[in-house]
Parts: sequence; C-alpha cells; structure tokens
Amino acid sequence: MDHTITGATASEIAASVRALHERGALRTGDPLPPVRELAAQLGVNRNTAVAAYRLLAQAGVVTARGRAGTVVAGLAAVAQEGYAADSVLRDIGTGNPDPGRIPDLTTALAGAIGRPVLYGEPVIDPALEERALAWVGDDLPDRPIRITVTNGAVDAVERLLAQALLRDDAVALEDPCFLASIHTVRLGGYRAIPVAVDAEGMTVEGLRAALDAGVRAIICTPRAQNPTGATLSPARAAALRAVLADHPYVLVIEDDHFSMLSQRPYETLIGPDHRRYALVRSVSKSLGPDMCLAVAATDPETAERLSFRLSPGTTWVSHILQRLVLAQLTDDAALREVAAAGRHYAERNRAFAARLTERGLPTEAGDGLNLWVDLRVEAKVVADRLTRRGWLARTGDEFVLGEHPSASHHLRLTVHDLTEDETERLLDDLADAAK
Repeated sequence: MDHTITGATASEIAASVRALHERGALRTGDPLPPVRELAAQLGVNRNTAVAAYRLLAQAGVVTARGRAGTVVAGLAAVAQEGYAADSVLRDIGTGNPDPGRIPDLTTALAGAIGRPVLYGEPVIDPALEERALAWVGDDLPDRPIRITVTNGAVDAVERLLAQALLRDDAVALEDPCFLASIHTVRLGGYRAIPVAVDAEGMTVEGLRAALDAGVRAIICTPRAQNPTGATLSPARAAALRAVLADHPYVLVIEDDHFSMLSQRPYETLIGPDHRRYALVRSVSKSLGPDMCLAVAATDPETAERLSFRLSPGTTWVSHILQRLVLAQLTDDAALREVAAAGRHYAERNRAFAARLTERGLPTEAGDGLNLWVDLRVEAKVVADRLTRRGWLARTGDEFVLGEHPSASHHLRLTVHDLTEDETERLLDDLADAAK
C-alpha cells in the first residue's frame, strides 16, 4: 500500500495524510516524518510542513509528542465515572449518590405533565427561570445575570466552551481533574493546561502560569472538587480574583455541581468587573443522575451565544423535565431530604476518615461524595492488593493531567453507602494493603 505523502500547500499535505489514514495506510500510533524531512521530500518550505501538521493536529488526526515526534492519533480508552462494567468486585470508586437518599418523584410527576409545549415557545420554563435566579442571585450580586438551562453540567460546560473557543485553544483545568472535564476538553480539540489543586482549591501560582500560557477559558470547581474534595477558601478565592482582574475577558466557568448538598460556603473566582463568566449548578447529585438538568448563570453576551445552541424542538431541555425539577426545588419535603442527604455524606466521610487515620493513614474528609486518601506507597500497588481482597478502587492516576507524582499515591473512594461490616473490613484491608 502506498504510504507516500503528497502536496505542495499545507492544506494539500494535510488532505494527503488524512486520505492515507482513512485508507488504512497510516494507523494509530504510526510516526509521521519530521518536519524538515517532509519539507525536503516534498520540496516545500519548512513552514508549510509545520502548518500542515498544525491543521492535522487541530482536526484530531495527529498528536504532537515533542521530541518523540508526531504520530497518528487514535481513540484511546478513557476512564469513566460510575460503576465499573462487568466487575464482580465491590466497587468503592463509583462517585454515585445513595439512591435511597434521592427524593421520590411520585408526587412531582403529577405536576410535571402540563399542557404541551410547541415549537417557537420560550426554551426555559418561566417558573424555573425565576427559581434559578433566586438560586444564584445572592452568590453573584451586582452582576448582570442571564439564565440558560442545559442537559446537565457537562452539557453546559461543553456548550460554553464551544461558543467561546476554537480548536487548539488553551483551557485551564484543575489537576487532578474531574473526568468529564478532561473528556470534554479533549473531544473539543482544546489544549488542557493543568492548574495544581491543594486543600484550598486552585493554586494562585498555577492559575497565573495558565494565564501566562494564554488560556482563553478556566474551569473551576468552587467546592467539592472532584476528586480531591477541596473547597475554595475565602482568602484563596480573593487571591485568584486578584490574578484574574487583569484578564476580564477570559471565560471563567464555575462548576458548582454539589451546591444543593454541600456543607461548605460558596466562594467565587468571578470578580465584580469580570466580563465573561458562567456559574453552573446541576441537580444530578441531589435529585439523581437521570435528572439531567443544570442552570447556567452567565453574563448577557455569553447567554446570547448559548441561546443559538439551544434551538426550540432540537436541543432544548424538555419542559417536562424542567417542570419535574421545579416541583422538587419548590417542595419542602424534597428539600429536607436533600439537606439530610448532604449531612449524611459529610458525616459518613468524616467518620471513615477518622477511623482510617487511627489505622495509620491520616485522611481529611473534604466536601463531596468521595474521599481522597493519601497513601505511603504507589496507589496502583494498593489497588491491586485490594482487588485480591474483593474491592475495586480508583487510583489518582485516572484524574491526572500533567506531571503530578503525588497523584499516583492517592485513591478516590466512595464509602458513604457501605454497611458497618463492609466499612470495618475495608478499613482493615486498606491499612494492610498500604503497608
């Protein structure tokens, strides 16, 4: 099969490589010629070859690996949230809420089925929009806010990035990072710039370095950061706002996914004079993952851009789902259940962390559904030992973006739904496996 790359312009060279890939002459992982070598073969300027490889990288056809050269890209297996498929092990890394602590939909369903909504009508239910404004208004005072409803927080982040960025634009992500954010950035063809996270959230040095690298958007979790459980402290949030003051047009996306369940106060990166922003709050952790709805409170310009991506009848969020969520957000009994669930998760995590500390593995319970456990040895070694004892754990490696040696010494555990017998056994097995 002919493997010859042809062309005299950047677009012609890129088209040639794509054609070779589509015909199977080039396969995933195959190296492409170095830029100087390709330019010499084709008799073109080196800059033409560089431009061709840039076009291919932006289209996701190739991956640049620095000194290792440029290779044909492929779809590699990636970690996913939720239960692991086809496993008989006790899964302690799911990140799922407790189904027994999700409010019953029976009563809400009766009020959700109203008159049919037709093409051309407003995409947001007016009553839900009013409730959403009340939900976010106190947290973003003195800023112009518009509400958009999306099919969950991940959908909101994807749409927000798509309306603001081009392929190969840089996006600042927390490191370690929520898996869905990693996937969203990679599939969108954006460049992820890692920003280290500590107990107080995004680090100031990391954000400053990301801005110096030219990021056009920032995705931040203000509390219950996944996987670490970190929450922005008031001092850290103020310091980050000060850094962002010189970059008012960088899009700041705050994914406050745990807001209804969080036991920590909300702090924000969005300063009073920042021009491009979005506060995203979903109901999947509190009302259930199948209640795939989020509200995005944004500046007016961002809202206008988002509205073009939520056409009535095609990509809008079902009004039945909107009414169903509204019924629960305005039901005192359902809200009491949500509040009790938030306290339950926090109490179970605190208790497990304290008992793990007693066994020689000092652990602090952050906010959220999970625990981020720091180990003495490599996490993969501990996970393998736990597997032989019937447990399936997630290592920190799955959540890492860049060079982050300490992440390989962490496990993310979901323990709030364990029985007392399971809890005792896991504590003993963890302490033993980490020796």
